[in-house]
Amino acid sequence: MGAVGLLYVGAVLFLNGLMLLGKVEPRAAGVFNLFVGALQVITPTVLVILNPTDVPVVLGASGIYLFGFTYLYVGINLLGGFDSTGVGYFSLFVAVMALGYSFANFRILGDPAFGVIWLYWSFLWALFFVLLGLKRTRITRYTGWVTAIQGWVTAAIPAYMTLAGYWRDTRLFAIILAVFGVVVFAVLWPLTRHGEPAAAAPEEAEEPSRPDGERRHRPRWT
Repeated sequence: MGAVGLLYVGAVLFLNGLMLLGKVEPRAAGVFNLFVGALQVITPTVLVILNPTDVPVVLGASGIYLFGFTYLYVGINLLGGFDSTGVGYFSLFVAVMALGYSFANFRILGDPAFGVIWLYWSFLWALFFVLLGLKRTRITRYTGWVTAIQGWVTAAIPAYMTLAGYWRDTRLFAIILAVFGVVVFAVLWPLTRHGEPAAAAPEEAEEPSRPDGERRHRPRWT
């Protein structure tokens, strides 16, 4: 994944994490999701067009679409107030495919650090599936913290280090990331089991009155 695009993936994950924690209004986050989603669809398309026979480049570019479509889907859902089930089950697809891209980074591309980072992303998108697809809102706070932290650890910091020329010893970074992820996300679980923010749970929004005078309610996007 291009370092410039990865930098803004970090930004959108951080913003979405804050949204799940009730710190950012969903529609405000939706606009930025569209920006980053468009970037993450245009970038791999250009890479594939310019390098159609370069297998490693095409393989890397193909994974970017998983995130581009996620952010576009999330942005449209947030702005349109649609049900989150579609995003949730697409997230399940992403979580499974991320395991394959993790394997590719370990065995084909020779980048163990991003092999671990893809495992991070598989875990995160699996949480999105449980939260948005299965509607298990009790993990909203946990998912928000994991999302915000991963925005920095898997995207913003690696992207900046790559751009600055410091992303070199990928084996060492892989070990650091693996230990950090296991420890931090395990500790977060018991700390976030209670005290879900009210804004994180699905809300009911009233629709206009029907001719018979009754009002229907529909759930807002989590």
